[in-house]
Amino acid sequence: MRERWQRFTEEAETWLLDVIFQQRPGKKAEAVRFLLLVLSRVFTGIVKLRRVLYNARILRDTTLGVQVIAVGNLTVGGTGKTPVVEKFARALQEAGRTVAILSRGYRSKPKPLHERIWDKVLLRDDTTPPRIVSDGESLLLESDSAGDEPFMLASNLKDVVVLVDKDRVKAGRYAVEKFGCDTLLLDDGFQYWKLRGRRTDVVLVDSQQPFGNGYLLPRGTLREPPAHLRRAHVIFLTKVDRSTPDRVRAMDDLRIRVQQLNPRAELIECVHHPLYFEDVFTGEQHGLDLLAGRKVASLSGIAQPESFENKLTELGAEIVLARRFADHHRFTQQEVLEAINRGIKRRAELVVTTQKDAVRFPKLDRRDLRVVFMRVEIKIVRGAEGFDDAVRRICFQPRPERVER
Repeated sequence: MRERWQRFTEEAETWLLDVIFQQRPGKKAEAVRFLLLVLSRVFTGIVKLRRVLYNARILRDTTLGVQVIAVGNLTVGGTGKTPVVEKFARALQEAGRTVAILSRGYRSKPKPLHERIWDKVLLRDDTTPPRIVSDGESLLLESDSAGDEPFMLASNLKDVVVLVDKDRVKAGRYAVEKFGCDTLLLDDGFQYWKLRGRRTDVVLVDSQQPFGNGYLLPRGTLREPPAHLRRAHVIFLTKVDRSTPDRVRAMDDLRIRVQQLNPRAELIECVHHPLYFEDVFTGEQHGLDLLAGRKVASLSGIAQPESFENKLTELGAEIVLARRFADHHRFTQQEVLEAINRGIKRRAELVVTTQKDAVRFPKLDRRDLRVVFMRVEIKIVRGAEGFDDAVRRICFQPRPERVER
């Protein structure tokens, strides 16, 4: 039943994205686009009204007396947010802060439906403690309960507390009182205004699709108008590509536009840099030369699979099979085995996936092809000093004096 529902929602999501991006012709698609445009105007009004209510203190925010870093984006999905959260958490931890990552746990396992209904009917506050994915020492939950990104962050950051709760004020208070944290990192937190305090807003802009198709949800993929970028203290341009003259010009134009929208923010450009490959089932690690000259099958369920597949090609792979699923797809054993079998027929030597997908893989009784995931990190290619300055400000550290040579 669960697999059937997942298949239905993914097909509906794919169809809707085709409609939004004008890839689905016909009168029916045009009618849906018109309806979505009307809803988008309503959504835009709600977004602006909500901001006014917070500024007027009619909707109240909460201060917990600690540093808050909200990492998010203006669009939904695909900006590469998780590696940036990891980079900030690692840098802050190394600078002496006690860090907790707070996530809402997208597509994690919620409370039972009947409990949520009774909570609404009886107007009860949710007093359930946040789910502890990691206590800073041990990994305590699987991805099914934690959500993909929190589980991945907890796996990569062994000494950082990772909590999941829709109410991040409650989760933040728990992190401060239970674990003594003095720095809270909000994963996907740019639109979460209930938690304020000494706050730094970090916004990611995908350089390949910076503002979607220009429309707000549900007609487009924007959560807020691009003008709201002015709230950011730090802006990351992700997936920077200067491989061709056209891409260089596009990057220059994007940089100018972002600086016009927010001339005060630190502007940092970065790429997703592969570190190594790791066997999904055994944990064995391999160097980046693993793919050189090999035929591979690509298997992914992420928002922008093209970026992942292009990286495999850059590392010397010949992709003979590319299986793409919807973002956050939870793979079945049959789907993985089918990819392996189809890869074998096309003489693939490996199946390659992303780390985000690997945490959702089922256990396999047999594996006729090795299945590996690509471990990546954020590599800053421009504006590294701005990142260091942001970390120092959060930590209240003075900037070191320059030594003239």
